[in-house]
Amino acid sequence: MDAEVVVIGSGAGGATSAAVLADAGKQVLVLEEGPELTPGAVEPFSLEELRQAYRHHGSSATLGLPPIAYAEGRCVGGSTEVNSGLWNRLPETIRARWETQRRLPDFGAAELDRHAAWVEGVLGVSTLPDGLPPSSQVLEDGAAALGWRHEEFARVYRYDDRGLGTKQTMSRTMLPQARGAGAEVLPGCRVRRVLLDGDRAVAVEATKGGRDAEPVTIRAEQVIVCGGAIQTPALLQRSGLRRGIGPGLRVHPTVKVVARLPKRLDHDDVPMERITEFAPSIAIGGSASRRGHIGMALADAGVPVGPLLDDWDHRFVYYASIRSDRAGRVRALPGWQAPLVTYPLTDGDLSRLARGLVHLGEALLAAGATELHASITGAPVVHGPQDLAGWWDALDRRRANLMTVHLTSSVHMSDDRSRGGVDGHGRVWGTENLWVSDASILPEAPGVNPQATVMTLAARNAEHLVATR
Repeated sequence: MDAEVVVIGSGAGGATSAAVLADAGKQVLVLEEGPELTPGAVEPFSLEELRQAYRHHGSSATLGLPPIAYAEGRCVGGSTEVNSGLWNRLPETIRARWETQRRLPDFGAAELDRHAAWVEGVLGVSTLPDGLPPSSQVLEDGAAALGWRHEEFARVYRYDDRGLGTKQTMSRTMLPQARGAGAEVLPGCRVRRVLLDGDRAVAVEATKGGRDAEPVTIRAEQVIVCGGAIQTPALLQRSGLRRGIGPGLRVHPTVKVVARLPKRLDHDDVPMERITEFAPSIAIGGSASRRGHIGMALADAGVPVGPLLDDWDHRFVYYASIRSDRAGRVRALPGWQAPLVTYPLTDGDLSRLARGLVHLGEALLAAGATELHASITGAPVVHGPQDLAGWWDALDRRRANLMTVHLTSSVHMSDDRSRGGVDGHGRVWGTENLWVSDASILPEAPGVNPQATVMTLAARNAEHLVATR
């Protein structure tokens, strides 16, 4: 097979890259390892969604003490098909630091705002039309009672006249736009490696199909890797590229609390409110809270789950997450399909997590919560402010049960080859036509949901490719 541009991965970075390049007249082929699913056909956050749309059925973890559980989308549209659609532009303080410290070109506020506005126009980004649901109101009430800053998340949703919203995933937005401009999407195609001839990527080796997968080779003039912060460095390492590829992995380590409230709560979606008093170092918000999610979070607290689920509709899962001090690493291992992911936490990280956990507890109690269970094995159950001090000592390396949904920075951008895996527009150092455009190129974890930043940079980088190649 032949293509002018091969895009590996169809999530936020890949779909945006494909749309921009196809609109510019490039012949684009998008390769996606996972299946193509009908949007909305599977219940969000369900076991069936885990089975169909996630890598490893949603179960992965970093090695370290403590380990950190994470999940990756694996379907056409990537993680945008399964996430909550929360939208945060890159904070200005983070943007300015990256521009200065990494000396990134075309990285001024006006330039990024231009691309972000284009992406938001395609997707549709808005807040709730009819006010906050009870689960979100809990966070707003708690923050207001304590005098803390808080705000409502914007989301990639379009709402009709009845106030019913539809999440604007890549399979509903960027990929149809790319296909409308002539791009093709090939699902069920796992890329094994990129073939290099000197400093040029000349082809992609892949397999298509299930158990009887057939090999396929796609020759390409340009190759853009958009597999995410875990799969992208693993693929580049399998292709013989290692300098600056894999170290620098960043996540937002997250600890959860199951709160019991006096009134019944909504459980169909995640809260759209967040507490920003301690941002960007600490973020406080709400998580998916179906009955099963509440049960798993209670199990992380090491308490008998059954009796506490009798009134599960009064319980909800909230979280505190941090920007960590130290970076992890992704390593492709010979003979293994999945890479090895390690992530060490510093004592400062654990202290910051404990501080975020206590602040979360303060907010929930201020909002009227009567019982709090933290995702720490054997941690004390909190019924009032006097109990919160017990969480400081309980959150240690052996008892904390942490997770993350944001993974970034494993092939990060820099103007200096010794400080990153790609240059300021995502071109892999030492190559002429091999690019990366996903969360792995962010210089560090941004402290907010990275999807907006990923799509903004993907649009910027694709425009640069069109102008220079």
